[in-house]
Parts: sequence; C-alpha cells; structure tokens
Amino acid sequence: MGDSGARPAEHEASPNPMPIVPLQVQRKLVERGSQKGKGIAVFTSGGDSQGMNAAVRAVVRFGIYLGCKVYFIKEGYQGMVDGGENIVEANWASVSGIIHRGGTIIGSARCMDFKERPGRLKAAKNLLDRGITNLVVIGGDGSLTGANRFRQEWPSLLKELAETKQITGEIASKHAHLNIVGMVGSIDNDFCGTDMTIGTDSALHRIIEAVDNIITTASSHQRTFIMEVMGRHCGYLALVAGIVTEADFVFVPEWPVDLNWPEKLCRKLEIERESGHRLNIIIVAEGAVDRAGNDVSAADIKKVVVERLHQDTRITVLGHVQRGGAPSAFDRILGCRMGAEAVLALMDASPETEACVVSLDGNAAVRVPLMACVEKTQAVTKAMNEKNWDLAVQLRGKSFQRNLETYRMLTRLNPLTSGDQNKPPTIGSESTNWNLAVMHCGAPCCGMNAAVRSFTRNCIFSGNKPIGIHNGVDGLINEEIKPISWSDVTGWISEGGALLGTRRTLPEKNFAKCAANLEKFNIQGLLVIGGFEAFQTVLQFAEQREKYKAFRIPMVVLPATISNNVPGTDFSVGADTALNEITEICDRIRQSAQGTKRRVFIVETMGGYCGYLATMAGLAGGADAAYIFEEKFTMKDLMRDLDIMAYKMDHGNIFRGLILRNEHASENYSTDFLYRLYSEEGKNKFTARQNILGHMQQGGWPSPFDRNVATKMAAKTVNWLIEQLTHVAARD
Repeated sequence: MGDSGARPAEHEASPNPMPIVPLQVQRKLVERGSQKGKGIAVFTSGGDSQGMNAAVRAVVRFGIYLGCKVYFIKEGYQGMVDGGENIVEANWASVSGIIHRGGTIIGSARCMDFKERPGRLKAAKNLLDRGITNLVVIGGDGSLTGANRFRQEWPSLLKELAETKQITGEIASKHAHLNIVGMVGSIDNDFCGTDMTIGTDSALHRIIEAVDNIITTASSHQRTFIMEVMGRHCGYLALVAGIVTEADFVFVPEWPVDLNWPEKLCRKLEIERESGHRLNIIIVAEGAVDRAGNDVSAADIKKVVVERLHQDTRITVLGHVQRGGAPSAFDRILGCRMGAEAVLALMDASPETEACVVSLDGNAAVRVPLMACVEKTQAVTKAMNEKNWDLAVQLRGKSFQRNLETYRMLTRLNPLTSGDQNKPPTIGSESTNWNLAVMHCGAPCCGMNAAVRSFTRNCIFSGNKPIGIHNGVDGLINEEIKPISWSDVTGWISEGGALLGTRRTLPEKNFAKCAANLEKFNIQGLLVIGGFEAFQTVLQFAEQREKYKAFRIPMVVLPATISNNVPGTDFSVGADTALNEITEICDRIRQSAQGTKRRVFIVETMGGYCGYLATMAGLAGGADAAYIFEEKFTMKDLMRDLDIMAYKMDHGNIFRGLILRNEHASENYSTDFLYRLYSEEGKNKFTARQNILGHMQQGGWPSPFDRNVATKMAAKTVNWLIEQLTHVAARD
C-alpha cells in the first residue's frame, strides 16, 4: 500500500462526516408467549455468508419462544414472489443442527421480479395469505433497500389488492402496516453502520488459513505469492488480512497506491530479500485501483515483479473459498445475538417506527436507522468514484481507519534499510530513545506473540528501544533480558503460545532483585502481557514504589488469557482463539456420532471460575445446556435439563445432545457426575460420553480477531508509555 497523501495522526481516527446514531430503545422484560398470534418471516437475499444460519435459527427459536408463528421464505425475494411451498412455517426442530453449517439452509437468489411493482404486489399477497406483517431481512445494502421500498409501498399495495378483490377490506385494515428489520450478511464488511457484518470473521479465517499454509511452500522455493481476496469495492478483508499475516504489500480500493507503485513495491520486496527473507506475500483486493482510478490486478502485479525482480511469482485467487466452510465462533454468536435483537425490534415496532438494521457497536447489538446506513454506504462509493480517497476512508468508519493506520505503521518503515536493525527512524517525530520492556506473566495463550511483535515494531518506529524480558518474573530476576530487533519478531504474528516465555511466578518475594535488574538495564517503561497474574505483578510493583525507585516507571497491562476473566475489558487476547478451538472440537465430537444411536456428549471447558468460554461455546455450538460457576444450579435443575433432553430425543427428531460444563462450575456436580447421571437416567433413550478438552484450548494458531486485537492493543500501550514518559517522567 502506498504512503501517498496526508497521513492522519497516529492511531487517531478522523472525524466521521456522516455519523450514525443508534436508535433509543426502551428495554423491558420479555415474557414467554407474550406475542402470541403475530407472524414473522425470515429470508436471506443476495450473496450468502457464514453465520446466516445462526441468525435464521435465532429468529425462529426466539420468535417461537415469544409465541409468534415463524415462517421461512425460501430463495429470498424470488420465493416471496412465487409463494406456494417457498413460504413454510418453521418449528423448533426445523433449525436443529444448522448453526455449524455455512451458507444458508433456506436458500438465496437474485430476483428481478421484485424490482417491478407487479412482483411486489404478488409478494404482498403471499404474505397476507399467511398473516405475515413482520419481516427479517438478512442480506446486503441492495436487499435492505428493496425491503424498505416494499415497506413504504405497503399501504398502496394493500389498496390495490383490495380494489381488485384479491383481499378483503378487513384483511387490509388488520394488516395495514409492514414492519421490517435488517441484518447484514456479507463477507465484504462493506456496510456502514456496523463494526462487523455476519460472515466477515469467517472469511478472514479462510484467508489466513490459506496464507499460513502458503508461507511454508513459498519459503521452500523462495517465491513471491500474490493473494487475491474478495470484497468488491471494499478493502476490509485485504487490509485486515495484511495486518494479521505480515503481508509485505497490500492493495485496497479506499487508499490506492501511487502511480509509481511498481517502483515502491519492488524496492520493498528487494529490502525484504536483502534482509534474509525467503518469501514475500502480497495481498490484493479484487477492486484495487491506483490513484488515477486505474484497475490494479493480480496479473499486473505479477508482471511487475517478474519483469523487474525476476522472482518466481505465483498468483492464488481464493475466490468463493472465502464464503465457504463452517462459520467461526464469532460469526455464530454474532448471528445469534443479532437474530434475537431483530425479533425484539419487530415486537417493539409501531407504524411510526423507523426501519432499522441490527448492527454491532463495540460489543453491543444495537438498532440503527436503515436508510441512514444505506445512504452512507452509497456515499463511500460516490467518494471513491470522485477519487476523494480521504473521504472514502473516513466514511468507512473508525475501525477501518485504525486498521489502515496500524498496517501502514507496521510495514512502511523497516530499519533494516539502514543496516542497523534498531536504529530509530526519523520519519514522523524526533527520536525519544526510551528503553521500553515487555514480558509475559501467567499462562500462555494465542495472540501473545502478535502483541510482542506489534510492541517491538511500534517502539522502533517511534524511536525507542524495545527490550524483551524472557520467562516472566523469573527472567527478570535471573537477568534474562535482551534487546529485541525488528527482524527478531518476523513471523511471530501467526505463532501460538508465548515465544518470549512465560511463568506464573509473582514478584512478591523478590522485589529487591526485580528492582535492581530494572535499574541495571535502565528500563524506563514496562508492558506486562497476561491474565490475572499480570495484573497482580504490576500492582505489586506499584505498591513497592515508595521503597524501590526502579518501580517508579510507567507500567501497563495488556490482558491476555483464554478465560477472559480480567476486569476492565470486554475481550482478552487469546479468548477468541480458545473459543474457536472449543467450537471446532464440539463440531467434531458431534460428527463422530453420525450414524450411531442417539448420544449425549458432556464436555468440560477451561476458564477457571469464569464461565465465559462455556457460555459462549454453548451459544456458538448450539449446546442444550451450559453449567457455569456464576450461575448456581441444583439437582432439580439437572434433572429438568435431562428430562428436556429426553423429550427432544423422543419427539423432536434430535439424535445428538451437547452439554458444556465449566471446570469449576460446581464442587460436587463434576463432569464425571453429569456423565454418570445422563448414562443412568437416559440409558433407555440415549448413550452418554464425556470429554475433557484440557490444554487443547490453549493451543493452535491465533485467530484473525486475536491477531488484530493484540496488534492494536500493543500499539496503544507504546503510545501510552511514551506519553507518560514524555509529559510526566523525569529523564533519570
């Protein structure tokens, strides 16, 4: 990606020119059966994406829970126009066993008929025949715009149907208003108003799996690989993939390369090879252009690299692989949360209510005005057509801007060009030359290495010296302290575990030695990456400041634990990867019983006394029950859940059950106890098996989410340490 144009302030998002404000919602208690008699229909339209089935499942089950009649509309708008068997009532079992499946079980199709009024008239008649006046639309901006137009035309459509005697005046009066709620299902993440669309995270999983696998063969033959990813005219997938795979160059539509991009690209690749790298990865979005608006294709890039550098270069077009496969845990949970919120939005709707889209804002599912989002999305396209690239980036939102700035910072300057791997750069500001140290404390988790890489390169980029303290507090005591260079952390972003080493040791009995070594190595700022032990370590150091001068330095914790049990943050680095590991294992466990008699699996997760993993994995895996420490349960509760399981097996056409239990959910109701209970009480209906997942949850390769969050968090820690040292601390 080129460095042309004005550079925004480091990690500071530009003002949003078209802010979208979430709608105010009056929350109230939701009672079972409170909406009896209402009709809801759900359909998917446009391109498919992983996680759509989770959203469909949530709409169906939450709608049934509230007492509504819920319908599938198969094949999108085409099914709505054609009617007949395309519109069918759904029941609880209709959506069993679909949460782990990609695509959409109810089909999706492009529909030209719906674009014309006669087609919409047919659709209205088909809905009225079934008493449906509440629609959940899962699709992109085109699908949502069509739904809003349908809603606006609804009164005139009813009037025409009544005049032509296709419906009675009573029906027209009873169903006078059509309510719609949208959810955005798209791997492109090109819809304004939401941080993430359903399917984006899963697409990133497919991309990084491909890149991680290609790296080994590329290194073997010293090749350059050009990876083309989807996204239409949105560069989100390419941009985030560039960050989380350490790509050497990224081409995205919103921030095009300069016209002299061939020279810049070749110089960058030459530098990497001169520094000893055996491969190069280039990621190009399918809609990439240069500053003049000329298309830049993978073939164009290959031609430049081959003709100028004579490198063995290959193109890999990932194509629809990115849409395939099972949805990630994030997309399953996102679909569930959005689906439930969509049903609530429909139940709250009135004739005066504005049409809305359920979106993700931080960690909350919120409702935002549909047409405001559509207009902003269209404004991005207009800005790009007018080559107003700064405006296009601003309209994409803060998340996109921060990803762009993070990528540019991590790749634009490699100090190896000067022959000194730790020589402070001169771009952007004067060198401050602080000694900033990083260490781990507590159990290892995926994403720790990505954080160290980001910390190191941010330090060097900002003119400071990164220092690695190996093996946690033990390493600080034993003087396992070494500078870290730019190239030392190459390739770390995709590695699991903690390459810097970590221990659970706390400093409580070794304050003097810790302080002495901090002073000996002139450490002026400290980042501790880890879970609750990291919090305790920094707190204990701070409490000793009165006695030891060496602890009077800025210190910051970056939360990293699979348990996600530390205060002050919604997400800890490592939790998303662990959640994906659990979800994938549960999928495989269930599949292992395919073709056998009915079976219930009792699965134990880690998490200490925090039920985050068990709860979220239960939601993502479609578990029948999840037992956690925070929510007390009795023998009566266990027997009730067992009876429900038996009923499902007898009457619901269900063949496999899944029960999750946090490792410390109960001192007496252990995993083995649950296994024996289900084995004994269900022996005439099903068999039972138990699985303790153990340290598999800490292993694997970091997920895209953990890589990205760790990278951004570590960048923020460097900024904070420098700010504290510059404005608060004395040089000595």
